[in-house]
Amino acid sequence: MEFFCHHRDRPGSEALRAALTEAHWAYMDQYEKELIARGPTFAAGSDAPTGSVHIVDLPDPAAARAFAFDEPNHQAGVYRDVLLRRWRNLLGRTMWEFPGGREGSDRYLVLGFGAGEPVDLDLPADRDDLIAYGPLLSDDGAAWLGTAVLLRAPDAETARSVLTVGRYADVEVHEWECGGRR
Repeated sequence: MEFFCHHRDRPGSEALRAALTEAHWAYMDQYEKELIARGPTFAAGSDAPTGSVHIVDLPDPAAARAFAFDEPNHQAGVYRDVLLRRWRNLLGRTMWEFPGGREGSDRYLVLGFGAGEPVDLDLPADRDDLIAYGPLLSDDGAAWLGTAVLLRAPDAETARSVLTVGRYADVEVHEWECGGRR
């Protein structure tokens, strides 16, 4: 079962986050084979981190909750909240298999929060810039709750356009970069 996890930073926690970098990476190293994508989000036009994304393949929702809430930054209070949802990997690959590589500041996380009938359940026709793409689902996988996308785009507005306009209760766009050890 694949899960999307977005830890969102608590304001003023950047120094604590920096102090825990090695503990965070060591924790994630335990999940090396299960990780589909990972990396920090940033404030628009800034190097200031605002959160951390992990897409991971785990046996069940209990394992996903343990993954999300046992993470060292979460335990130490770096994060203000956690978005954890089942997710379906429509691309069938990891970020390390993205043909566009890991480098570049033109990467985004787009989160569409569902409202009404499911939408964007199929891959867009132009998928060359998609790093990860899939629906956000309830724990049992039965209910569509939205869509999460990692992609390469020239700007936030272009990144936003990957989702169907007017079909989501809310859409967030965050600057993102591929994470982990280099």
